[in-house]
Amino acid sequence: MGQGKSAETFNPAGSWLITADLSQFLVLESGDLINTGTPPGVGMGLVPPVWLQPGDVMELGIQGLGTQRQAVIGPRPTSVR
Repeated sequence: MGQGKSAETFNPAGSWLITADLSQFLVLESGDLINTGTPPGVGMGLVPPVWLQPGDVMELGIQGLGTQRQAVIGPRPTSVR
């Protein structure tokens, strides 16, 4: 598993995008997550690296299904022990 995929708060979920029918290869239920590999052109591969910052907005769209917009927020404060 890559560094980013194991970070706290990775893989936030919400505002479901699903169709009424199921996949031809496996059953997908509302709330199922499909994690894919890292696409080319990600921030850590750029020189210099470019990272998402609080206030950035990401948009994901699937033709015929819909679009989601996610705003990046800062990390949660850590508790001091």
